[in-house]
Amino acid sequence: MKLNRKCPMNIKVLIRSIVLAVVALVLLNLSTALAEKADNTERIKPWHKDTRYWQYKGKPVLLLGGSRTDHIFLLEGLKAHLEEMVSTGANYVRNTMSQRESVELKAHKLLDNGKFDMDRWNPEYWKRFENCLKWTLERDIIMQIEVWDRFDYSQEQWDHSPWNPANNVNYDFAQSGLARKYPAPAWRDRHPFFHTIPGMAQYKPVYDLIRKHQERFVAKMLSHSLKYPNVLYCMNNETSTDPVWGRYWMRFIETKAAAEGAEIYVTDMFDDAYKPQTSAKLRQAFDDPEVYEFMDVSQVNSRTFNEDHWTNVFWNNQQNGRFPRPLNNTKIYSDGQLSFGTGTPVDGVERFWRNLIAGCASCRFHRPTAGIGLNDIAKACIRAARRIESIVPFQQVEPKMDLLGDRESDEAYIAAGPGAYILYFTDDGSVTVDFSSDRGKLKLQWVNITTGDWGPKTIIDPGKAVKISAPGSKGWAAAITSR
Repeated sequence: MKLNRKCPMNIKVLIRSIVLAVVALVLLNLSTALAEKADNTERIKPWHKDTRYWQYKGKPVLLLGGSRTDHIFLLEGLKAHLEEMVSTGANYVRNTMSQRESVELKAHKLLDNGKFDMDRWNPEYWKRFENCLKWTLERDIIMQIEVWDRFDYSQEQWDHSPWNPANNVNYDFAQSGLARKYPAPAWRDRHPFFHTIPGMAQYKPVYDLIRKHQERFVAKMLSHSLKYPNVLYCMNNETSTDPVWGRYWMRFIETKAAAEGAEIYVTDMFDDAYKPQTSAKLRQAFDDPEVYEFMDVSQVNSRTFNEDHWTNVFWNNQQNGRFPRPLNNTKIYSDGQLSFGTGTPVDGVERFWRNLIAGCASCRFHRPTAGIGLNDIAKACIRAARRIESIVPFQQVEPKMDLLGDRESDEAYIAAGPGAYILYFTDDGSVTVDFSSDRGKLKLQWVNITTGDWGPKTIIDPGKAVKISAPGSKGWAAAITSR
C-alpha cells in the first residue's frame, strides 16, 4: 500500500502499526508451527527406519518395564519407584486412569455430604497425574495410558463409583439409564457405560448424558497429557465391547491432539487376543493401520504356554508384516497359576523373551498378583535384555527359526540380521545354528537371564551346523556378532 504524501502523520503511524502487527502475527504463527514441529520430532512415534519399533527423541528405543501397580500415577512413593525402574534399565510404564481407588483419590470432587460432584474435579487426583507425566518425562520413561478399564465399573467397584447415580448429585437412575448394581463380571459386557456411543447395538439416547461426562473426563486428561512427548494412548484394558466404542475415543483424542498440534499414537486392547488366529477384533485391527496406529497384543501373554505361546506371538508378527507397526505388550502375566492362565514367574520370563525374539516393540511385566511387577526376577530379566541390546540391538534382527537344528519343542529361539544373532535358551539344552551366511569367525557373548549378569565368551567358526549349548540352566541369551 502506497502512502499519500499528504496523509496525516497519525494515520501513517497507524498504518505502519497495523502492518507491523500483521507481520508480527505471521512470524508468531510461523514460530509456533516450527516449535510444534520441533516438539513432535522429540515425541514417541514409530521409528522412521523400521516402523515395527518406536523412536523417542529421534532415536530408536526398545520399551521394557515392570511396576508395582497399573495406576502408577496414584502410587505412594512414585518418584522412588521410577528411580528403581531406571536403575534396572526399565523405561516403560502402564498407567490406567483408575476409578477404583479410595474416595479421596477419585477423579471427581467429593462433597461434604459424601457424594460426588461430576462437574468438579478432585485436585489431588489430577495433581498426581501431572506429577507422573512430569517425572516420567524427566527420566525418559514412556507412559502408556489406558483410558478405560472395565473392571473399574463393575461389581464391588461400582458400589462406590462417582459414576453410580447413587453416589453423585448430578443425575439419578432415570436420567442416566444406569442401575444401582452391575453384578456380572466385567468381561460379560453388561454395563451401559461402555455403550454410550450412537450406533452401538445397546445404545440408548438416555446414555448421552453419561457420554457428556465421559468426554469431559477424557478432555481433562488430555489437558494434562497432550503437552508431554512421552505418552501413548490405549483406549481400554482388554475390552470385549464392540470396537465402535474404542474407535470413538481414538477419534476424540486425535481430534483434540490435532487442535493442539500434537502428534500422538492410539490403539485399543482386545480381551480375546490370547487366541489371535480366531479373534475377529484383532484381525480387523491388523487390517486397519490408519485407525490402530500401533497394536497392544498383551492378552497373548496369558492362557498359553511354551511353544503354543510362541506360535501365537509369531502369528502376530506375521500379520504385522502387512502393515508394520509397533507390537506392544504392556502386560506379561506370570505371578502364579490363577484360573485364567497367568502362569508362574518362569512362564513370564519366557514370554518376555519370546516376544523380544519375535520382534515386539515393548515388554512389561504385569503387576502382582497377576504378574511379577518389578521384583528381583523382573529386574534381572530387564538387565539381561539391556546387555544383549548393547551388543545386538533387537531392531537389527528378526525371527529366523529356520536357522536352528536339532531343536526340541520350546528349547531355543533365534533372531538374526546381517552379521548379528540373538539366541535364547529357555533352560539348558543345545541346538545347531546355521551360520553359513557368515564367512569369518563369530564372537558369542552369553548373558545369564536369572541374574542379569554377563556370562562366558567364546569364538565360533561359521558353518551350516554349529552346535551351541547353553552354559547352564534357567535361561540364557547370547549375542553373536561377526568379529
